[in-house]
This record gives sequence, C-alpha cells and structure tokens, in this order.
Amino acid sequence: MKAHVLIAGEAQGEVLALTHPISFWGGVNPRTGDIIDARHPERGQNIAGKILALPAMIGSSSAAAVMLELIHAGKAPKALIMPDPDAILLLGVIVAHEMEWPTCPAFALDKDTQRSLHGKTIRIERDGEIKL
Repeated sequence: MKAHVLIAGEAQGEVLALTHPISFWGGVNPRTGDIIDARHPERGQNIAGKILALPAMIGSSSAAAVMLELIHAGKAPKALIMPDPDAILLLGVIVAHEMEWPTCPAFALDKDTQRSLHGKTIRIERDGEIKL
C-alpha cells in the first residue's frame, strides 16, 4: 500500500483514524493534544505521538497556528494522513520546519484505506510506502 507524499519524512506508530472531520481550532487542545470538541466522536482521544488519519478537515484559518503550537509543545502527531492536502493545516508544519523545529510528515490516502489502518502500528517510508 502506498500513500502520496505531501510533506516528506517517515514515521512509525499507531494509527488513530478519526471517524469524522475535525477543526483543530477549538477541537484540539494545543498544549496536550487532546481532542476536546464536545461533539466529536473521538473526544478524549489524544493525537500526540500517533499517526493521525483525518477523513477531512473542518475549515479554520487557525488550524496552522494550532498545529504549530502542537509541534512546539511536543504534542503533535508523528505523521498526518488525509485524503486531500489541507493547505492551512500543512502550513503549520511548514512554518515549524522553517523555524527548524521537529516536524511531522504528511501523506494523502483515501478515507477507506485510512479507516482500515485504525489501531494498527505501521511504518510510512519517505516514498509513501506503508508497512504493517
């Protein structure tokens, strides 16, 4: 199985595949990585250190700032997987890279395949190859 590389890098860890779209602004605590949106089915889960699979984003121009805060606090996911690039969320990762902070890679992968990876420990190579 292979994902399309959006931001190069590699990661290994457990996949947290969200079942519904999320807004990082008001949906994720940037100091802890906890999902705090009261209406989100995965409320209470923590994204820190996970390979986070997002079925979609709920738009907010603040997503980049929240991602930047997560990275700075050491609470960011190990990698991001999304069906389509979300330029605003990925901007936070790019800014962190420019600031020479550790960042997470990002990959594009369809929603159904993301969901099939939930709870599994995987390794994503720099070329997007996914190994179970």
